[in-house]
Amino acid sequence: MDLKMYQWLEVDLGERTKVTAVATQGRYGSSDWLSSYLLMFSDTGHNWKQYRQEDSLGSFPGNSNADSVVQYKLQQPAIARFLRLIPLDWNPSGRIGLRLETYGCPYTSDVVSFDGGSSSLVYRLSPGPRRMSKEVVSLKFKTLRNSGTLLHAVGQGGLSLSLELERGKLLLLLRQGSGTSSSEPRRLASLGSLLDDQHWHHVTVERRSVHLNLTVDKHTERVQIPADLDSQKPAVSKNFHGCLENLLYNGLNLIERAKHNNQQVTLMVSPLKLEHPLTVRVSSANNLGFNVTSS
Repeated sequence: MDLKMYQWLEVDLGERTKVTAVATQGRYGSSDWLSSYLLMFSDTGHNWKQYRQEDSLGSFPGNSNADSVVQYKLQQPAIARFLRLIPLDWNPSGRIGLRLETYGCPYTSDVVSFDGGSSSLVYRLSPGPRRMSKEVVSLKFKTLRNSGTLLHAVGQGGLSLSLELERGKLLLLLRQGSGTSSSEPRRLASLGSLLDDQHWHHVTVERRSVHLNLTVDKHTERVQIPADLDSQKPAVSKNFHGCLENLLYNGLNLIERAKHNNQQVTLMVSPLKLEHPLTVRVSSANNLGFNVTSS
């Protein structure tokens, strides 16, 4: 390699992999080594995302000679098929040169894609009275569309809670009623930005009584469901267009259960396309149940 900037070394790991660490070493028997670099990750090899540490620093320390190995353990594992190392600084008496090793393990997941149709995945809780001190829904999503409904939760008295993308932000909305009698949604929280970047984003909704924790990637906001709901106007939301991964309700993998024809999970498919969106509906007589809508 010469001294020109904006060069990189790209590695195809063959499949999506959970990368936990990287190690660099200079070129054998030379004065060529990197002193700092950036890491980029991608599922496709075209759409890249820079890895950042929890302190928001993006660069990694490299080597001070050609022989020693410098290993860096990632604070949060990166899940991707492609890795790209971008040199920032190197030995001024040499050139850009390195040996690279990555550490990790295979990554397995259940993914479903949605294209705006009317199919649904319905999860039914076991019959009978049921009280839970905590309910948790977690999922990963990626999309290029800036609007759509990810999660819809229905409880007693027509109270409903929705998690919706709007202009690339994730909104937590509260409604009273359903259909044409549904109230104007009340915004409880707004997290994230540019979430329609075709990268995976992690979402967790945790309910404890009337308190909810909404987490998008590394940011969490705590909200409370208000008791007073006044306005009565119809509200319409668009279907989500993108992919969902590892959709979990209280630790249960709903996509996996659908694949294995679990009796609590019913797959309702549009007669036009099997790839149409899925809606995950979780409801309970005594609890606020979660409804997950995706595409």
